[in-house]
Amino acid sequence: MVAIEDAVRPLPVARVDFPYRKEGRRAPDRAPKLIASLVADAGDLATSIGADPRNLVLGGRSMGGRMCSMAVAEGLPAAGLVLLSYPLHPPTKPDRLRVEHLPAIEVPCLFVSGTRDPFGTPDELHEAAATISGPVTHHWIEGGRHDMKSADDEICRAVTSWLATLTPPT
Repeated sequence: MVAIEDAVRPLPVARVDFPYRKEGRRAPDRAPKLIASLVADAGDLATSIGADPRNLVLGGRSMGGRMCSMAVAEGLPAAGLVLLSYPLHPPTKPDRLRVEHLPAIEVPCLFVSGTRDPFGTPDELHEAAATISGPVTHHWIEGGRHDMKSADDEICRAVTSWLATLTPPT
C-alpha cells in the first residue's frame, strides 16, 4: 500500500487502519464495524481535501479491499475500487464464496491478483467479477500468490495506468 501511495503522488491518499488494528488486536471485527469505519474514514478524507466523495477511489488489499467493495455495494459513494488480492473464498474452501454483494457494485473496479492465489483462481475471480454492474479490469501477477511478494512495481504500474482511465462522475 505504501508503494501505491508513492506511485500515485501527487494525488491525495489516506492509508487507514481498521479499529481492531488501532486497538492492537489481531482478530478483525465483524463486517458492519469495519464498514462503518471505512465510511467514516472516506468521509473524513473527502472533507479534509475538499473533494466530492463520488470522486474518491477506494480500495485495499485482501480483507481491506473486500470491506471497501461491501461498503460501496451498500451505498458508499466512490469513483472506483482498487482490489488487491481479493479474498474470493477462504483457501481450500471454494464453496464458501464471498460474492453476494458484488452485483450491487456499479463503479469501475480493478482487481490485481496473483495467478496462484489460494483465495481465488483467475477463473473463479473472472466468474464472480462478471456479476459486477460497473466495468471490471483484471491485472494478473503471473505466479503471484496472495501476498504478491516482489510485485510492487507491477502492481503500481497497473494501478496508475487504470487510474488514468477513470473519468470523474457527472
